[in-house]
Order: sequence, then C-alpha cells, then structure tokens
Amino acid sequence: MHRHVMKSVPLAAAFAVAVLLPTAAFAQDSGVPRTAWGAPDLQGVWDFRTLTPFERPAELENKDVYTAEEVAEFEARRNAEIAGRDDRVPADIVGNYNQFWFDAGATAVETNRTSLVVDPPNGRLPPLTDAARQRLQARRQARAGVTRHEPTPGGWVEDLGSGMFAVRCILGFNSGPPMTPAGYNQNVQVFQTEDHVVLLNEMVHSSRIVPLDGRGHVDAGIRQWMGDSRGYWDGDTLVVETVNFLRETSFRNGLSDANLRLTERFTRVSPTTLMYEVTVDDPTAWIQPWTYQIPMQRSDQPLYEYACHEGNYGLYNILAGAREREAAEAAAR
Repeated sequence: MHRHVMKSVPLAAAFAVAVLLPTAAFAQDSGVPRTAWGAPDLQGVWDFRTLTPFERPAELENKDVYTAEEVAEFEARRNAEIAGRDDRVPADIVGNYNQFWFDAGATAVETNRTSLVVDPPNGRLPPLTDAARQRLQARRQARAGVTRHEPTPGGWVEDLGSGMFAVRCILGFNSGPPMTPAGYNQNVQVFQTEDHVVLLNEMVHSSRIVPLDGRGHVDAGIRQWMGDSRGYWDGDTLVVETVNFLRETSFRNGLSDANLRLTERFTRVSPTTLMYEVTVDDPTAWIQPWTYQIPMQRSDQPLYEYACHEGNYGLYNILAGAREREAAEAAAR
C-alpha cells in the first residue's frame, strides 16, 4: 500500500503564497463571504466524508429525506457498526490497512437525504448501457480470483483493473474528478483569483487549475487523466465543466470512459457549508445523465501532503506475494 507522509508544513502553504488573496468580510446581502472583487468566497479546506450512502438503500425506495429522529438513529446504527468492525479486525493485517486508517466520518449529510444521488429521484444510479455491461463482465472474468491491487496473471500495467490508478499513483480513488466520499483523505482545498480557481485534493496531491476567463476547451485530441476543466459563474454558483478525459478513471471503479462529461457546481450556502453538485453524463456508460450532491463542511485543519510514490514498497510486495501464491498453487498440482 502507499506510504502517507504527514509533513510539518502544509503543502497548501506553497499555493497560498502564489494565489491566495485577501478576502472581504461577510457580504451584507446574503451572509456568504465574498472575495475582495465581489465573487462568493469558496476558499478554504472542505471535508466531504459522510456516513450517507452514495445510492439509496432498497428498503428506503420511496423515502428521499430522513426526519431528525430517523437520521439520529441512522447515525447511531452506522457508528456502532463501524466500531464493531474495528473490534473484529486485527491490528496488523496483510494486503490492506487496518481499520484505524479508514475514516467514514460520524454524521450523515446535513440535508438529511437518504442518498447522495438526487437524480434519478429514486436515489439510484441509472442502468448501465449494454456496452458498459459487457466491458464490466469481461473485466470480471479476466480478473477472477485476484484482489484489487494484484496484477492479472500474466499482466501488469493494463491488467490491474481500476485499481491501477491508485497503485501507480496516477489518480486518487476519491479525488476524481468528480470527488466522491471514500476511505480517507477526503478533503479538498479551494484557492481563487479573479481569473482562476484551483481545486487541490488531499488524495494523491492532485490539483486542477480551472480558468474562468472564457477560454474554450483544448483540442479534443489532447486528452488528460483528469480531463480538461473550464469554469464560469452562474450567479453565486461556480460551474466547472470537464471533458477530454484520456480513458476510464478510478471514478465508479472505472465504469466511465473517455466520453465522460462532468458538470460540477460549487455553491457556498453558508459560512460552514459548500454544496458540491455533480452531473455525470457518459452515454457509453449509463443510459442517462445522473446527479449527486455533497454538502461539504468547512475544516479548520490545514491540508497536508499526501506522498504517493510509484515504485514504492507496495508494488514490490504485491508482485512478490503474487509470485509466492503462484508457486504454492503450482506445487499443489
């Protein structure tokens, strides 16, 4: 697994020197902080971990929002489940982190929704296309019997499945784009100037520099792992549109592909909450676009460097373990 180095000096400090500008006090009209040039102030570290599931559980089919009593019961039940899982998992395990390192948070989203997915209205993802189902089935068959971070027998780079992005430190499993709650390091820091916004994710220290000056997307022939992002203001909402992905990413375990088009919307709904809304449109993966929301919470903690290095001990040990198992299986035949 990756080694995470917590430095004494936040990585964010380097960005702050370059782009962080003074901000004005709270705007008198809306109560939402604004920058010195009048735009909503989205700057700061925002935490997107939550107990709320991505999709609505089947037993809550017709219920999109919990009551206050129901959300309290849900949080108590989930926290008890997590605590119980911690008690059952040994302190030292092979092939993964122990439970100490995982952080699902302790609360549901402040909107009390029963799922992050808000469209379709049933809180569930739309069906995959026939082509996407076939790709998924072929991947499962090719990787039957191997774990997420192991190579397919006889393979390496293209045969790690969607886990290759994390193992090779190319993309984080929750940092996107788009961002999704998962595992740990679920923070993003936002920096603003009049012409750009920077989205710096804690996971795999990835950053997107998003122009706001009206320039078009780069040529479709120039594709990138995180796509090509362009932003604009829609009233008090920052809209970021991203296209030109290189291929599938870690998002939804690699179900999306190069045709993915994202529309992310950032709205500061209160001094402590940044609403993050994402519409996912990939016609070769899902039969229709769909949308999810995360009310991100402002953190008073700095963002530290997530040091992920391809070629670290994790890769060596993954391969060594795979070779050991292959030798044992051969000897048993």
